[in-house]
Amino acid sequence: MGGTRLGQPGTQVDLGSGAPVIPKDITARSWIVADAESGEVLAAHNAHWRLPPASTMKMLFADTVLPKFPRSEKHKVVPADLAGMGAGSSMVGIKEGETYTVHDLWLGVFLRSGNDAVHVLSAMNGGVDNTVKEMNEHAEELQALDTNVVTPDGYDAPRQVSSAYDLTLFARSGLQKKDFREYCSTVRAKFPGETKKGKKGKSVRESFEIQNTNRLLSGDSDVPVYQGIAGVKNGNTTNAGATFTGVAERNGRVLLVTVMNPSKDEHNEVYKETAKLFDWGFQAAGKARAVGELVPPKSAAQASAQPGANASAGQAGGGDSSTVPRTKAAAEESSGGMGIAFAITGGLLVLLAAAAFLVNRRWPLPDLVRRRPRP
Repeated sequence: MGGTRLGQPGTQVDLGSGAPVIPKDITARSWIVADAESGEVLAAHNAHWRLPPASTMKMLFADTVLPKFPRSEKHKVVPADLAGMGAGSSMVGIKEGETYTVHDLWLGVFLRSGNDAVHVLSAMNGGVDNTVKEMNEHAEELQALDTNVVTPDGYDAPRQVSSAYDLTLFARSGLQKKDFREYCSTVRAKFPGETKKGKKGKSVRESFEIQNTNRLLSGDSDVPVYQGIAGVKNGNTTNAGATFTGVAERNGRVLLVTVMNPSKDEHNEVYKETAKLFDWGFQAAGKARAVGELVPPKSAAQASAQPGANASAGQAGGGDSSTVPRTKAAAEESSGGMGIAFAITGGLLVLLAAAAFLVNRRWPLPDLVRRRPRP
């Protein structure tokens, strides 16, 4: 997927005139640098190696499940919701018998990488087995063919694998969703605690603060907040080592970088190597020639091949949210009173598919990535 060079081992890069060389101290087993909007892969190293993904798998979980429940929906946690979590799982601190909103649960997933929050949302979604099935189906739809999901939270399991290429596809797809962008860019938030009896016998439920474990977003003693960072997800397990996919914007260009399992044993090394690849990508953009591409989902690729899809795409104007109303109005004007009927019976379906293809090919730059503080 994405081109022949991405299937080749080792580092793939095509430096043009004036492009800087790849940093020499990148030790990750696999990594990729891609333009989030155009989908061009600027450089990669073992992009399709199938490796344990750790909690970066939660990007696929969110992209699959997040649209299903309104953020205001409430759920009371029962013991079965938290069954089956792996030993030593990262948790946000969900308690049995307490009620949480969907918004609370997603904050737990993204900020604290809470496997407990993932399991509660999976229970709401028909159970872990059903959620895993839907995640595998969604991965196939995204053409993420290196991925096999066994646990929805990314906990180490036999045959659970993904790749730097696939994780980048998950991030790119998820970042087209407003709620996904909001959650993955949130630095800190209040999370509901346990209900306790107050001094006067009244029940009191206080909250506690949670902070995003993405160190390029929240910063750490040896890692500053990265200029223009806007998400997305980190992970760390025994088998996977440290993994991370990040998105950042600088001077109007949005890049995605995925880094899997650096061999250098230093604190926050995955973030340090990601920052170096971001720096390289922003310097090389417009100079380095693409060595591959991030492919669109199956349905969008098929739609783009239909007769008339390219013409519709030309009218769509880069995935703007007003694409469908404009093209529908054009159809009504040209076809008179039959315009609406024509759109409903067939034309609108093609336009919608073409618009989806454009959104995937040219991810519209959200305000989110512009609001990060500059150093």
